[in-house]
Amino acid sequence: MTPGHGSTVDAILRRSARRTPARTAVDYGDRSWTYEELDEAVSRAASVLLDQGLAPGDRVGSYGHNSDAYLIGFLACARAGLVHVPVNQNLTGDDLAYIVGQSGSALVLTDPGLAGRLPDGVRTMSLRDADDSLLARLAQAPAHDGPEPRSEDLVQLLYTSGTTALPKGAMMTHRALVHEYLSAITALDLSAGDRPVHSLPLYHSAQMHVFLLPYLAVGATNIILDAPDGDRLFDLIEEGRVDSLFAPPTVWIGLANRPDFDRRDLGALRKAYYGASIMPVPVLERLRERLPKLGFYNCFGQSEIGPLATVLGPGEHKGRMDSCGRPVLFVDARVVDEDGKDVPDGTPGEIVYRSPQLCEGYWDKPEETADAFRDGWFHSGDLAVRDAHGYFTVVDRVKDVINSGGVLVASRQVEDALYTHEAVAEVAVIGLPDERWIEAVTAVVVRRGEVTEDDLMAHAREKLSHFKAPKRVLFVDELPRNASGKILKRELRDRFA
Repeated sequence: MTPGHGSTVDAILRRSARRTPARTAVDYGDRSWTYEELDEAVSRAASVLLDQGLAPGDRVGSYGHNSDAYLIGFLACARAGLVHVPVNQNLTGDDLAYIVGQSGSALVLTDPGLAGRLPDGVRTMSLRDADDSLLARLAQAPAHDGPEPRSEDLVQLLYTSGTTALPKGAMMTHRALVHEYLSAITALDLSAGDRPVHSLPLYHSAQMHVFLLPYLAVGATNIILDAPDGDRLFDLIEEGRVDSLFAPPTVWIGLANRPDFDRRDLGALRKAYYGASIMPVPVLERLRERLPKLGFYNCFGQSEIGPLATVLGPGEHKGRMDSCGRPVLFVDARVVDEDGKDVPDGTPGEIVYRSPQLCEGYWDKPEETADAFRDGWFHSGDLAVRDAHGYFTVVDRVKDVINSGGVLVASRQVEDALYTHEAVAEVAVIGLPDERWIEAVTAVVVRRGEVTEDDLMAHAREKLSHFKAPKRVLFVDELPRNASGKILKRELRDRFA
């Protein structure tokens, strides 16, 4: 093997395997892997992939559900010098074909039940549950002994969620992700003694890069679940097998709304992480009241930065429940106006970043890359304010701010006001075209009790200035969202425009 410096994603696992070879690294279903076994499986899987005629730099799609095989596939691509392309397992049709085609994936690792959704002519290999799957071939494959990838090599095309436009492939290097792992470890207090469960989709950067890989770096024992099933999560917590859980606000809302939430013994849970979208303050207050000893961490960022940018720790929530915290170890952040100039503390502006965690740009999209990376800073598209102590509070996505009668209204503030009504299970506030108001503030609500449009409009007017209160309230059975929990406001605007 050609000597290398080891600042790569796969070297994270290799070091842990040398340090604690016999310790359990991953449990999935009835399979369990020690660190030594997992490291060996990754080396063999790297050989399997290269035997398919692939060469370093080739893109390999990954279109599968959570599993140990999914993790091995990602780490094997990293070790072989291939570029992993995680694909949302819920995508079908043109959305699926777009990412596979735009990335130029030469092979797609998939689950047998999903392979039929892929476009004709796409070359596939099963991840698991097939006689010739990646997992099944490990026993016959030799360990990979080729050259190590370099830290500046691409390791992943991390596609944005596409909530406002077509997804873009953020080009992540080994160096960027390794920096992000260290930021996550230090900001989130991750340690080998933690007992984390990983139930959100592994294709998504938050579960994979903020939690699973950093936890492998510190040597923890990780449980991977197919999905965030409330019964299974509560059972694992009560059994003492899990004390650390990450979930987006939509999942935390679902757990808090379960009939057995107040009855189950959840005292073993020590660390609660939330992120991927804004957590309504009333929901967070309800969780903290029910579980007063639980440490809550707000994790904020986006795909292009690996994705962790800021963290609000357990000791920082008092007095700033709506804040997303301060920048992590390797992130520098500012709040600027439309001309890129710093705005005074307390003034809304766009967050911009400079960091070794940042992507190299967007795959095959030079114009979008140039627009996002201006004046040496990455422009996030998030509207926020910074206080005198360096804490950031996200007001909205720049594209989600509502222009009502010439006055800008942040949808988050309206949502927080409506969440204080006991009959509101979920709410998304959008702007809809209006002849008088330009955009009418409109609340789309999922009910959990009897309530009318007039009731909620009156409730909002008690909490908000008149111009911020909704002009309309629409009721739906559920809000559209992607697998990471982000509500698709673009879809709501298209549906109700």
